[in-house]
Amino acid sequence: MNTLRHGDRSQAVRALQKNLNNYGATLTVDGDYGDVTEAAVRAYQLKVGLVADGVAGNKTQAALAGYDCQQLLKNTDLVNAAQRLDVPLASVYAVNEVESKGKGFLDNGKPVILFERHIMYRQLSKVRNEGDDTAELKRHADQLASTYPAIVNPKAGGYAGGTAEHQRLTTARLIDDTAALESASWGAFQIMGFHWKRLGYASVQDFVVAMSAGESQQFDAFVRFIETDPALHKTLKGRKWVEFAKLYNGPAYQRNLYDIKLQRAYERHDDCGCGQAVAA
Repeated sequence: MNTLRHGDRSQAVRALQKNLNNYGATLTVDGDYGDVTEAAVRAYQLKVGLVADGVAGNKTQAALAGYDCQQLLKNTDLVNAAQRLDVPLASVYAVNEVESKGKGFLDNGKPVILFERHIMYRQLSKVRNEGDDTAELKRHADQLASTYPAIVNPKAGGYAGGTAEHQRLTTARLIDDTAALESASWGAFQIMGFHWKRLGYASVQDFVVAMSAGESQQFDAFVRFIETDPALHKTLKGRKWVEFAKLYNGPAYQRNLYDIKLQRAYERHDDCGCGQAVAA
């Protein structure tokens, strides 16, 4: 399904308008995704509990088609996050829109992950217990890198994408379960497993259970990530989008225009009065 948004004109928009009318909207079916259609999309999203961003993406269209949305991110998650972080709701809408990968689960129901073989190498070399021999740990990691270069490697790469990332993770877990789970990024916001302790989880296994439960839990991890990084939290509160994008995305923020996308998303959601709509 193609994402439909304000400004689009197409037969797909006509079909969207018809579907919205089936759920109580009173739209003129003209194929023009203007202000009225966007407002109707937000109203429908609020009605069913989805993030009320006014964009008819896969999740909204799936809900209109009758699919189960229980595992999806809820609008109340964003409202609660805005209160926790003490920022405008529009700011939370913006970071969710720009920093999320769009969905937190694959079609087979498993969480979206990306396994990082260079992090696996690092985690295997990490001193965890008193008495660990640093040289021996590195020797063991080097040996594994020689035997399983796609799974353990000093250099990044080897990505397979999609469900194949879970196959890579399964192989890594046979080597070392904790190191493997710590070496993948998880969910819609791609939070690395090795952050589990900082984010307040009892173990990386506990973190993974949460990431596998639903997008709400994945978003909670993202909020914890911001909460536990004072500099990142400060830039969000000050709406300093360049600094926020630089801290969260690293050097890639300029090439991918993350700061500009965040600014534009904030302005769009601030202008729409989504906070007032949610409060009502």
